[in-house]
Amino acid sequence: MGRQSRLKSDRRNTPAPPTARAAEMKRKVLVLTLAGAIALVVVVGVIIVTQSSTTPARSTSVSASDASAPASLVKAAQEIGFAPNIEPGVGQVEDKPASAGQPPSGTTLLPVGATAPAFDLKTPLGDSVSLASFRGKAVLVEFFTTWCPHCDANAPYLETLYKSLPKSKVAFVAVNADGETAPSVYAYHVYFGMTYPAVLDPSSKPGDFQSPGSAGPVTTAYGIEYFPTFYVVDTKGKITWRGDGEQPSALLKQELLKAAGA
Repeated sequence: MGRQSRLKSDRRNTPAPPTARAAEMKRKVLVLTLAGAIALVVVVGVIIVTQSSTTPARSTSVSASDASAPASLVKAAQEIGFAPNIEPGVGQVEDKPASAGQPPSGTTLLPVGATAPAFDLKTPLGDSVSLASFRGKAVLVEFFTTWCPHCDANAPYLETLYKSLPKSKVAFVAVNADGETAPSVYAYHVYFGMTYPAVLDPSSKPGDFQSPGSAGPVTTAYGIEYFPTFYVVDTKGKITWRGDGEQPSALLKQELLKAAGA
């Protein structure tokens, strides 16, 4: 019995044969691989949540001009059912310092120093807005579309920036860049509670917040490739800065005040 007990004890302490060791190693590798995959999923999930964007809330205020819109325009805008298009990662730049701004990606933008092309376009309510009417002020000209998630994310920041700047020195105008109709642009304007004008640049293929259209003549003249695109025009009508994509509000403010001589 003692021998048997010793033998049993020996068997318990004897290294496993090669095939058993290999199986054990495979099991350990599988466990480690599975654990790594789970950890990767968790990390990716955290990144997605961190970079995800909240849909901008509908503004609770309406500008005086929008409040005076005819019932037919209001009804047509309501039937469109505008809602912002938001993607993960948008709206992350606006609160950063001016140094976080990026150079333009577009290759056809007008150069700094060029005279900004004149335009005279209408708001959804039919009011005329010309670039020349802002002469003597620095002007932020934004080209946007209602389907662009970057434009949608940027809109509340632009409105906040506009309200913070002296109207005696600075003006904003937003040019719809894909031929959208008056109800479409009006719906966008009201949703974000914009108090600076948004104007129509009609084209042969109007877009809307669900699908792109084609560029109008003013959009084409300014060489727009990406949305949003910004131009800063000085008091004499010269381009002093341009950029595309979301930009820090601090950078836009800096460039506008510089162009205004403030």
